[in-house]
Amino acid sequence: MPFKTIVAIIQSERDVSRVLDVAIPFADRHESHLIGVHAEALAMPYTTAVGFPDTEFIQANADLCKERAEKVQKAFLSRIETSGVSFEWRSFESFSGDSALSGVESARCADIVIVAQASPDAKDSVAADIDSLIYEAGRPVLVVPHAAPLISTFRRILIAWNGSREATRAAFDALPFIIEADATEILVIDPVETAAQSMDAAGAEIASAFARHGAKVSVSVQESRGHTVDAVIHNKVVETGADLLVMGAYSHSWIREFLFGGVTRNVLQAGDTAILLSR
Repeated sequence: MPFKTIVAIIQSERDVSRVLDVAIPFADRHESHLIGVHAEALAMPYTTAVGFPDTEFIQANADLCKERAEKVQKAFLSRIETSGVSFEWRSFESFSGDSALSGVESARCADIVIVAQASPDAKDSVAADIDSLIYEAGRPVLVVPHAAPLISTFRRILIAWNGSREATRAAFDALPFIIEADATEILVIDPVETAAQSMDAAGAEIASAFARHGAKVSVSVQESRGHTVDAVIHNKVVETGADLLVMGAYSHSWIREFLFGGVTRNVLQAGDTAILLSR
């Protein structure tokens, strides 16, 4: 089940190398078509102090956006034209200038989307809205970490499993990675005993499903013991040396997580491993 269409969200010139270092080898291995997406903000109707359109400022801003878009496109093409990978480039203008938002429609027709996590010390005026991309695209989103080595073949995978619809979607979206991996561990935190499944058997059925595909799978059941779920996941990533974390996104309301925080948002901010998220 190879990924034949990949959308790469390129928010800034800095993103080109981080995203393509992962996307190009991945596309080459799967013989994929790689679509680069970048957006710039539309020129806003600024006015002078007396209420007249500030044409000089508007033109200068438009020229700056055009120059930035050309630099990003040039950097993208210089990396990919010699790779032998099938590709295309899509450039957009929008009020937000957000490449993730502008790339949603392209993402909906892709097998997977790759986007770089924003670095905490980034100077870009607009960071890609990864939250909205995950929530709206309906496709798996591979988030490239801002502070970890960049790889395209994942050897140790950790799946955060709670049996939810979102976790199920993410786990099966990750199946091509899981089949390739040397080891996949299914992490179940604070399992709830039900009429259909005991606490001791949590994660066993999904592990069996992946094993039938030839994947090397194990199950780990842990109690949070007063720690947050994202802290338990982070500790397990460090403990196992996982190079890919797979989890369902926004099991709770996206607005709730945006306002009050949540597992998805906290994990996205960690930046220490690649993350595959689906909803």
